[in-house]
Amino acid sequence: MLTKKVLVCEDEDAIRDFVIINLKSAGYEVTGVNSGEKAIEEFSKGDFSAAILDIMMPGISGIEVCRKIRESDDKIGIIMLTAKSQETDKIEGLTSGADDYITKPFSPSELVARVDAMYRRISSYEQSGGGKAIKAGPFVLDVQSRSVKKNGTPIELTQIEYGLLEYFIQNSGIALDRNTILRKVWHDEFFSDDKIVDVNVRRLRMKIEDDPSSPAFIQTVWGYGYKWTL
Repeated sequence: MLTKKVLVCEDEDAIRDFVIINLKSAGYEVTGVNSGEKAIEEFSKGDFSAAILDIMMPGISGIEVCRKIRESDDKIGIIMLTAKSQETDKIEGLTSGADDYITKPFSPSELVARVDAMYRRISSYEQSGGGKAIKAGPFVLDVQSRSVKKNGTPIELTQIEYGLLEYFIQNSGIALDRNTILRKVWHDEFFSDDKIVDVNVRRLRMKIEDDPSSPAFIQTVWGYGYKWTL
């Protein structure tokens, strides 16, 4: 059963309290911590559906926390909190397994909308299924478990990566623009940056392509988006 429990890791008290208050007002159960070490400890004890992690933390950084969480949970939604000047860190956070990021300063409405969108996405993942399988060349996608095998070998994907792969396969041969991919896979109409698509496609290629530098399945449509070819 999907919980509405969110782990918030932010060392600035004012920002942490701001996030906690607004998410609680929106109906979420929130645990707030002020260090990466405490975030890892709380994650090991709780049943969280989402985590919001500040990238710049003393001690264990938010990016390292993201990596550690993702190593043991490929279903949890992860949002990174970043500053406008942290462009490189945003990409590193996404590459480490985050699903999205919010740039400081942000409004209560943006915060809640981002978390709501992520929660709807995770919830729809849990409700999808029916036991059917999707076959495409060397790939078999088990819709119920949202797992993937290539030539019979399991491939570990995050839920975003699985959603991308499923969406590409279901639209084989169709050029898909980045904004459409955001709406269909992230369920996010308003806030997300299309670079999130690019980074997650890069991650997916690393896992499914024999040669990610010369992809056979996910082709780039320059200036537009991507196309699945098989």
